[in-house]
Amino acid sequence: MLVRDAMSTVVLTIGPAHTLRQAARLMSARRIGAAVVLDPDTSGLGILTERDILNSVGAGQDPDRETAHAHTTTDVVFAAPEWTLDEAAAAMSHGGFRHLIVLDGHGPVGVVSVRDIIRCWVRAGTRGARQDAGMLAG
Repeated sequence: MLVRDAMSTVVLTIGPAHTLRQAARLMSARRIGAAVVLDPDTSGLGILTERDILNSVGAGQDPDRETAHAHTTTDVVFAAPEWTLDEAAAAMSHGGFRHLIVLDGHGPVGVVSVRDIIRCWVRAGTRGARQDAGMLAG
């Protein structure tokens, strides 16, 4: 199974000046755990995750004053749609993060999360278990 099979194609792109509250509202409305942060001044992509917002609020910072820029991870590992889910999971495990921005060509086409990968693996395992049960019953 490939990253393209698991990734969410709902890609929220925000700017570095968005406040954490604005980012959280947008992420919550779309039921996603990460936003791609596009900085037009650097032409770079970063990622802001639910964990980044949680850590800021937990540290007592004001989500109406804190900007995405201050909490964006810019040293990002990107995935390709052709990666296997094993490759994506290994990259996440090695890097200690739960989301990968998926790039195809020049821009983001999706985000894949640990939850997305597990969902695909469970479905594949369930199908395999059903096939095995059918073979045993036949």
